[in-house]
Amino acid sequence: MTQIISLECNDVRFPTSLKAHGSDAMHTDPDYSCAYVTVRTAGGHQGYGLTFTIGRGTEIVVQAVKSLSFLVLKKRAYEDIFRKFGEFWRELTSESQLRWLGPEKGVMHLAAAAIVNALWDLWARMEKKPLWKLLVDLSTEELLSCIDLRYTSNVMTRNDAFKILMELNPGKEEREAEMRQSGYPAYTTQAGWLGYSPEKVRQQCEDLMQRGFTAFKIKVGQDLQSDIERCKMVREIIGDDKILMVDANQRWEVQEAIDWMKPLAPFKPLWIEEPTSPDDILGHAEIAEALEPLGIGVATGEMCCNRVMFKQFLQAKAMKYCQIDSCRVGGVNEILAILLMAKHCNVKVCPHAGGVGLCEMVQHLQIFDYISISGEKEGRFIEHVAEEHEHFVNPCILNETACYIAPLAPGYSTQFKTSVLEQYAFPYGTEWKRLIANGYFKN
Repeated sequence: MTQIISLECNDVRFPTSLKAHGSDAMHTDPDYSCAYVTVRTAGGHQGYGLTFTIGRGTEIVVQAVKSLSFLVLKKRAYEDIFRKFGEFWRELTSESQLRWLGPEKGVMHLAAAAIVNALWDLWARMEKKPLWKLLVDLSTEELLSCIDLRYTSNVMTRNDAFKILMELNPGKEEREAEMRQSGYPAYTTQAGWLGYSPEKVRQQCEDLMQRGFTAFKIKVGQDLQSDIERCKMVREIIGDDKILMVDANQRWEVQEAIDWMKPLAPFKPLWIEEPTSPDDILGHAEIAEALEPLGIGVATGEMCCNRVMFKQFLQAKAMKYCQIDSCRVGGVNEILAILLMAKHCNVKVCPHAGGVGLCEMVQHLQIFDYISISGEKEGRFIEHVAEEHEHFVNPCILNETACYIAPLAPGYSTQFKTSVLEQYAFPYGTEWKRLIANGYFKN
């Protein structure tokens, strides 16, 4: 009765570009979107997963999901997948012909993430646990059986990973209780979209401080003088006791990033995020070395495509803050490997979120990391933005001190409300029919 009998994938898009939500120096008009996967078993269980996109091209990810679906259909959930999840993950990401389109990167890996996320949601629902709790309750051996550590042994062996997990067993109950009661600190990017006017940035900062936020990220990279003025304004609004981060979204050359950040240093940014090409490991290392005397760290990872690249970023000391993304790599299994490597290399994890469903998913991963892998949250944050949470059956919840409270509903918090597909499936949802008729979407 646990045999998987169907796998569906929908192209779902929200017109966030109408109000400049999500805009940055590189992505000026994003429409927050996702490839949304639903898996069903013969026994009536369902799992939901997604991978985040920003509009055009989502249809390509949907087709890639369909191309991978034969590897999932007719599998028995427990016997063929969950009890040997690491082996199944390698089968999914290393299929002998489809891997040529990656391997383990690009559209195929985004598609694999959507499927893998749906399967973890299915497993958690079948166990009647939120995903973070499912992960916490797995034995060390069971957890390691979910992880493919191929290509990582020159930095972290399976024995190293085993030791990390065993060392964190003491105190897990206390840390779990803390997450249920007090939650995990968040930082906000809501005031920092580059398309916002100075007046809107000011109002957002003031409103967000009232909601308990103490850490703020703003976008930079289009114009230096404008960046100076925005950083100065935001620092004056939030005061010297709060945290400021800046994010260039891959805009600069290596030396340009160093030169650009020097006049921003007086505003004391904690980090510069994605200062150059997300694939340029040595470039990030050069920037990190140059900015360290200024007290500015380098944060990156949201566009890092797999655990091997994360490994090299960690080896090269090219990231001070490791920004996992719940969809960019191959889903939960690969993120577990990255969390363990970050702990092994003593690098703080501060996940990328925002987008569609990223806040909902990554809260599970970071809460699990605190309870079972790192045991630390000092100087660590989960990103938060306000858009698109209303579309989920179980949206993330922040308390009065701007902390993510551990979700209690079974699953990965990835299920859309029924009305979402009716309205926002592209291009036939009612909202998209209306927008297209009014000339909004351009091919």
